[in-house]
Amino acid sequence: METALKLFRSNIRQYGMFIALILIMLLFQFLSDGNLLKPLNITNLILQNSYILILAIGMLLVIITGHIDLSVGSIAAFVGAVSAIMMVKHGMSFPVAMVLSLVFGALVGAWQGFWVAYVRIPSFIVTLAGMLLFRGLTMLVLDGKSVAPFPEGFRAISTGFIPDVPGNFDLHMLTVIIGIVLSVLYIFMEWRGRLIQKRYQIEQLPLPFFFLKLAAVIAIINLFTFVLASYKGLPNILIMLALLVALYTFVMRKTVMGRHIYALGGNEKAAKLSGVKTKKMTFWVFVNMGVLAALAGLVFAARLNAATPKAGVNFELDAIAAVFIGGASATGGVGTVIGAIVGGLVMGVMNNGMSLIGLGIDYQQGIKGLVLLLAVAFDLYNKNKSA
Repeated sequence: METALKLFRSNIRQYGMFIALILIMLLFQFLSDGNLLKPLNITNLILQNSYILILAIGMLLVIITGHIDLSVGSIAAFVGAVSAIMMVKHGMSFPVAMVLSLVFGALVGAWQGFWVAYVRIPSFIVTLAGMLLFRGLTMLVLDGKSVAPFPEGFRAISTGFIPDVPGNFDLHMLTVIIGIVLSVLYIFMEWRGRLIQKRYQIEQLPLPFFFLKLAAVIAIINLFTFVLASYKGLPNILIMLALLVALYTFVMRKTVMGRHIYALGGNEKAAKLSGVKTKKMTFWVFVNMGVLAALAGLVFAARLNAATPKAGVNFELDAIAAVFIGGASATGGVGTVIGAIVGGLVMGVMNNGMSLIGLGIDYQQGIKGLVLLLAVAFDLYNKNKSA
């Protein structure tokens, strides 16, 4: 029991956000008379928050390195506008337009990364300038008008669902099967990790708590896939998000680049003396942010089926809030991809739940601000306590 409590305390920020998300969902499920967890609403939650979660992944890396990016909403809007010009006005095929849009996002990220990494202008100033610049360019490109509609194949990125296996079923059977496969993979990975911990004599969770954790996660996975299977199955965008989370979790946990990013945010001078190419790492973190901002812009444009001058407003604030609520440190060096996703889901569930119970936008903004403030205060409290 003592070991379990010790492990919980050492991971309180991560576990605390999971617990907070579950409690918030149960609260709004009760207040909305059971509407929050209906299959249609769960699907809408995923579709409505997909682009914020994509931005949160990129923003996490930026914040871990000790920087900030205020321009991602404007970049998303600008890339959406450029993609609309290519596809709607010039008839370009959507796969080619998407690739060009992502390349353009990388160039924008490289532009900002250059000023931050090599000229040493603070990221706050560079990205604030970028926010104003690309917002103005968006209005210029669109001439103040919306451009629509997009090709059907492009819209399917945000609004489509994976096809089901042949047959006449009441549920989307492929989604159910995917849930079972994910459960088996999770058991295998957790058991393998436990054996590795045992081999190297690393402190482990007691066996009863280990099995309890397995049972809880498997129940959540299968309940989630069952709810989605009751509607139309897994949305295409959820598959994209899952791949991004898996990729970036692997990069941050298992690669040299990931360790260098954490080292850079923890102590830049020490990282440089240890051989980390700090300028190059900062540059590539902003390039990555540009690519993910472009992807978020494409996803948002596909969902809206239009490129509009006002797209992307406050996206950067939602992404930053998601990262901090998910346990990232305001001083850099701390944070996880899963935490950023959970933080984004907390924001998304709160937005959706408050809308379901009829709270006005004024109350919603105020409550979200308080949640963000409490999350950062909680981070500082834990840091001071551990010190």
